[in-house]
Amino acid sequence: MFDRILKRMREKIRTRQYVMTLHAEEEMDDDGLSIFDVERGILTGKIVERQEDRVTEAWKYLVEGQTIAGDPVVIVAKLSVTGKLVIITVYLV
Repeated sequence: MFDRILKRMREKIRTRQYVMTLHAEEEMDDDGLSIFDVERGILTGKIVERQEDRVTEAWKYLVEGQTIAGDPVVIVAKLSVTGKLVIITVYLV
């Protein structure tokens, strides 16, 4: 259902056109994840849910994938108006 969006997200990962929020970096540290885990999560994952941000009314997507070690991970991300992928938060399932 969200194949086109996921394809764009993966392209942004491959071309390093993404940014991480401070919250996402803190959550990565808390769960012992690296940027490679986040990248792999998006490259191997699928979009399982779309949510509308109440403040900005922008769409954000929950991507379920796998870390380098094969653990299930969820990445919450959105495509920004600047053309970059914004990784909002990350957590292990």
